[in-house]
Amino acid sequence: MGIRIIDAAPGDIPLLARLIRDSFQDVAERFHLTSENAPKHPSNCEPVWVQSAIEKGIRYYLLLNADTPCGCVAIERANPEVCYLERLSVLPEFRRKGFGEALLRHAVAEARDAGAHRMEIGIIAAQTDLRDWYMKFWFSLRDTARFKHLPFEVAFMFKNIQASDG
Repeated sequence: MGIRIIDAAPGDIPLLARLIRDSFQDVAERFHLTSENAPKHPSNCEPVWVQSAIEKGIRYYLLLNADTPCGCVAIERANPEVCYLERLSVLPEFRRKGFGEALLRHAVAEARDAGAHRMEIGIIAAQTDLRDWYMKFWFSLRDTARFKHLPFEVAFMFKNIQASDG
């Protein structure tokens, strides 16, 4: 497959923002999300968002396929026990090739190596295909919630990670 996952560098911030924005555009269209009704949705990602996240301590990883950037993922240390999986992004033309799985496994390994015992993520609850995809990798649905500032319900999922998990 020729893929590599590397730590993102400060010079990658514009690239990361573009990868995230372009990867989530089809989701925005599917759920009718706009910069007005969902201004913080990843389909609206700007470099300043990524810069701010990095300054907060969020770690980004870039997936390269034969040196072509085609995806990324980030993890945030919520507390000593928990890492949040963030911005798992694969450009549409590179989907269904195992890149999302590679990014997910990399993020879980990084979180586990950092001492976390659980990985958590929030997704659009109505995006059942994505929920089912995460469940293939032993994520479980914790609960759902509505927020006034979002035009969709959020599903919160988690995965317990131990030394043998991938």
